[in-house]
Amino acid sequence: MDKKVKILIVIISIILITGVVIYYFNVNNKSEKSIIETEDFSKEIKEDKKGSIKIFKGTERPIAFMIDNNKNAQPQASINSAYMVYEIIVEGGETRLMALFKGVETDSVGPIRSSRHYFLDYAMENDAIYTHLGMSPKAEEDMQSFNINSINGQIYDTGKARTNSSLYWRVKHKKAPHNAYTNIDSILEIAKDKGYKTTSEKESVLNYVSNEVNLASEDSVVANVITIPYTDSHKVKYEYDAKTKRYIRYSKNRKMTDEQTKENVTTKNIIITLAKNYDLKDKEEKGRQDVVTVGELNGYYITNGKAIKIKCIKKDRKEQTKYVDLKGNEINVNDGNTWINVCPIDSNISISE
Repeated sequence: MDKKVKILIVIISIILITGVVIYYFNVNNKSEKSIIETEDFSKEIKEDKKGSIKIFKGTERPIAFMIDNNKNAQPQASINSAYMVYEIIVEGGETRLMALFKGVETDSVGPIRSSRHYFLDYAMENDAIYTHLGMSPKAEEDMQSFNINSINGQIYDTGKARTNSSLYWRVKHKKAPHNAYTNIDSILEIAKDKGYKTTSEKESVLNYVSNEVNLASEDSVVANVITIPYTDSHKVKYEYDAKTKRYIRYSKNRKMTDEQTKENVTTKNIIITLAKNYDLKDKEEKGRQDVVTVGELNGYYITNGKAIKIKCIKKDRKEQTKYVDLKGNEINVNDGNTWINVCPIDSNISISE
């Protein structure tokens, strides 16, 4: 073979080998870069989705306030600033509220009332500091059993008007026992003094989503007016405002307002849980109630003018409640505040247009 031909073959071989090496390197590098970019993008989407939820964000630990719901206590202060409010029956045909706040500031919260033991179940599942003013015997027993981070306002209540140093105080425009107030700064001050943690990594009980939830399935019904009769003497009603996509709340046959802002009390989401209740025998015999919170309870999820039937599943008093549809899927909940009405199992609930 001619010498020149041999040299030409060698040169071509070198070029071909070099080309293959360069191609292989570029393909691998591009593939690796794509994987990295995809992973980073997915992570970015996940973080953005979590960060886009407005009602439940940050690491501030929730604070739960026991709120008086007697007619002499209304209007309540800062109730619209709570991200979640539980309403449950108590003795005497009344209900009491437990309002949860997270990462917000309030000048005044109240009126504050005493604890009932079944509210602890919902305070625990939210990892909340539990604030009250006195307690029933069963609540006191359970606070010790479950090692609840509680703050009893009786210790800090001056019984007088508010001053710069007041942690709990009394207002003059309402009569005792419906006139005790506090605020978030005061509770945080007490919590730090007690050594309670004031941050929490616990995820929300509700599965909030940033996209608007519209219950447009074949199982949904129109829900413009919702009536919940807790007892003969206490009835709750919600009316849907299609312009704001929120529900206006009524209690004791009158529209509720926030004492701080003077605005109507409204909510984006309503959850109804049907739970057994019965008279609790305790040493004081005041007709206090027991409420069955554990088990698979029937209920409804209501938002944007529609309602669906759900199951409210709580396996233990300390565990978080799972709210699922009738197929067993956890429901998506609109980003906004929620009123959870834990009402008697035989309540004649009305959901209508």
